[in-house]
Amino acid sequence: MKLLIVSGRSGSGKTTALQALEDQGYYCVDNLPLGLLPALAEQLLTELSDEFSNVAVGIDARNVRTQLPRFAAIVAQIENPNIQHETIFLDADNQTLLQRFSSTRRRHPLSNRNMSLSEAIRHEGELLNNIRSTADLIIDTSHLAPHTLRNLVRERVVEHRDGLAILLQSFGFKHGAPTDADLVFDVRMLPNPYWDASLRQYSGCDQPVIDFLLEQNDTRHILDDIERLLLSWLPRYEANDRSYITIAIGCTGGQHRSVFAVETIARRLAEQNRPAQVRHLNMVRHHNEE
Repeated sequence: MKLLIVSGRSGSGKTTALQALEDQGYYCVDNLPLGLLPALAEQLLTELSDEFSNVAVGIDARNVRTQLPRFAAIVAQIENPNIQHETIFLDADNQTLLQRFSSTRRRHPLSNRNMSLSEAIRHEGELLNNIRSTADLIIDTSHLAPHTLRNLVRERVVEHRDGLAILLQSFGFKHGAPTDADLVFDVRMLPNPYWDASLRQYSGCDQPVIDFLLEQNDTRHILDDIERLLLSWLPRYEANDRSYITIAIGCTGGQHRSVFAVETIARRLAEQNRPAQVRHLNMVRHHNEE
């Protein structure tokens, strides 16, 4: 049985993620008291394994407060080798969460007369920090639309099989580095195609930009270095029982150099039997910026 523990701050998209899992055939339970998790997992396995082979449980700050600090110890009680469990944590930056609650006029579960919305958001992060720190996969939803999040959950979680699931994503440093990345590489030292007016309209997926970057001496050097590092250390992540890894490569605006680098590294990894999913965080939204 596969057991997914879905956690995260309010407004980060937990409900959307659980709905996406339910659409994919998962039996979902939201806001389960954390202390009941081992018993639920065992009961589903022994009595209902034929019906519920994939289960997702939502755990968040609405839970029993005294149990949240014991998250790791409680999950460790799930000792049955026939239960494969992973923790997925969804989050977003404070400003995004504040805007989401303000626009929907929903009440934050921790806000009250003595705690403002912004204080509640920060406090919830503190309450859930120990879950976030032990999560197998962290998803930053700050810039994700609901349908994008649903697709991401399906691609990264539901369709994930044995082995290390690799996500390569490009981004622009001027928009902020992704907080869910395990490894971050910076390719801003390469010549910037943006400053060539004839290339500005293109992205790193387009041949004119590809040709421009391949003409630079440093391009192959940095790509070779990134490839060597990944091929050397990805097995170590697997040996440490990691299921997911997110690798981010950034340039100034996320349009040219980082996009080209991600596409190139993904192709090279595939040639080494290390297939990776690819995402470009800023390419579409900022098509004319670098």
